[in-house]
Amino acid sequence: MIYFDNSATTKVNEEVLNEVVYTMNNNFANASSLHRLGYEVEQKIINAKKGIANIIGAKEDEIYFTSGGTESNNIAILGVCDAYKKYGNKIITTKIEHPSVLKCFNELEERGFNVCYLDVDNKGYINIDNLLDEIDENTIFVSIMYVNNEIKKKKKINEIGKKIKEKNKNTIFHTDAVQAFGKLKIDVKYIDLMSVSGHKIHAQKGIGFLYIKKGIRLNNIIFGAGQQKGVRSGTINNEGIIGLYKASELAYKNLDENFTKISKVKNEIISLKDKIENMYINGDEENGIPYILSVSFKDVKGEVLLHSLEYKDIFVSTGSACSSKGKKDLSTIYYVNKENLGSTIRISFSADNTIEEAKEFNKAILEIVPMLRMYVKR
Repeated sequence: MIYFDNSATTKVNEEVLNEVVYTMNNNFANASSLHRLGYEVEQKIINAKKGIANIIGAKEDEIYFTSGGTESNNIAILGVCDAYKKYGNKIITTKIEHPSVLKCFNELEERGFNVCYLDVDNKGYINIDNLLDEIDENTIFVSIMYVNNEIKKKKKINEIGKKIKEKNKNTIFHTDAVQAFGKLKIDVKYIDLMSVSGHKIHAQKGIGFLYIKKGIRLNNIIFGAGQQKGVRSGTINNEGIIGLYKASELAYKNLDENFTKISKVKNEIISLKDKIENMYINGDEENGIPYILSVSFKDVKGEVLLHSLEYKDIFVSTGSACSSKGKKDLSTIYYVNKENLGSTIRISFSADNTIEEAKEFNKAILEIVPMLRMYVKR
């Protein structure tokens, strides 16, 4: 089996799994309990907070654990905008954000906020000058993702954050870093809020965190017993947090090594361009991160190609798994390669992938794509 759908989810790392099982068996107490077992768990949670905070240049009390990227985005966007609405009602994002961001902005638009959706160029980048032109004294919030989940492009987040503050020091800046954390060095110096999900970095599903810079206020969107300062009430997910911390440690311990390895895997697949006609790399081929590769093959339906590869035990996607079923919103590919919107697959890698797998993938593509194009011509 060749698994090239790691942007949708990753396999849980064995070391992470061992930590999770140990925690479930030995540190199962409620971290809010006053007895010794509860205290021992609480100390492990505090240690995880410290470790994750150190990775991103934050403070321990700026880390809040959630169920994942979607919840982190919802808490950040809805909570902050509600808390600061008396200072202004303009908020800004881009047209190619994750659905959990865009739908929050859609909801806020319904509530009367003035929402600006920034355009992107054919590589998926915003024009920073256009962003700055949109920021005025009424702009309370900007959300721009760190790495796009479909076309691998990364934004110069620190530069964007710095320029936002220079234009309006009171504008709060949020970034969805779900596809960046564990893959890039991150410094939150110019970031006010940041969302992260564990299952993208070989931790289990159902755990993530939200970084909230000290001093940023949020109105609650989750109500309960007041855990985590009331920002995210609910019983603490011991095994989830410990697993996320272990996965974060492993990712950053091997960050450069993984980046180099995966770059070679990606480049092997890109070499297909010399062997097959009308193959397009979506986004910025030279820059961005190597973990995501969006490819279009003219005159080939992406979904048909996906299932043809599946028949050979090669697993890819046609785009974001979060919007691949049911009602479809406009995907990132609509904005960067509209002509081949239905002819696109997303190949996404992890450190588990190899050059040999990339070669097997290329071999399959060279067999399948010409055959599918032949049927189209008929």
